[in-house]
Amino acid sequence: MHGNTRTLARLALPELAFVADGTELVREIERYLAAQPHAARIAVPTVSTLGQAPITWDLGMTRPQPTLADRLLRRPAAPLPIDTATHLRLLSRYLTVHGWCQGALWDETGRRCILGAQLAVLQAGYGTADTVMRARRHLMEHFVAQDPAVRSVDQWNDHPGRTAAQVHRALDITAARARN
Repeated sequence: MHGNTRTLARLALPELAFVADGTELVREIERYLAAQPHAARIAVPTVSTLGQAPITWDLGMTRPQPTLADRLLRRPAAPLPIDTATHLRLLSRYLTVHGWCQGALWDETGRRCILGAQLAVLQAGYGTADTVMRARRHLMEHFVAQDPAVRSVDQWNDHPGRTAAQVHRALDITAARARN
C-alpha cells in the first residue's frame, strides 16, 4: 500500500497556471466557415456561449414510425402508447426546451402553456386523447389539493405570479403520483 502512494505522488500532475481560452479558435473557425461556399456548409445545431448544444424534448423516446399503409394512405403514424407519468414528464421536458407562457396556448416565440404543451406532445405521436385526459385529471387533483378554488388547468397556469419553476414542480409531483 505504501508503494502505491509513492507511485501516485510521482504521477501527480503539476497545477495548471492558466485556463485555455478558445475564443480565438472559435473566431478562426467562424471566419473559415464564412469563406466557404453556401453549398459546402452543413447545418448543425448551434452551440450556446455556455457550450451546450440544443437537445430535443423527446430525446431517448422511440418516435412514432409510419407503416407502409400509413405512407400509402398519407396518414400519420399510430401514436405510441405511453402512461400518464411519462406524458407528464414529456410535458415538463417540452416546456423546458420550448419555454412556458401564460394567457395563450402558445405565443409567437413558440412557448406553450401546459395545455398547449399537451397538444404538442399528443401531436408528436406520444399517447392518446385518453392519456391527455388522465394527465389533466391528475393535475387537477394536485391543483385542487393546493387550492380548492381552482377550476381548470388553464386557470392554474394563468394565475398571476405563477412561475415556470412552479409549473415544472407541479408536473414532477403529479408524474410521481401518477406512477403509483
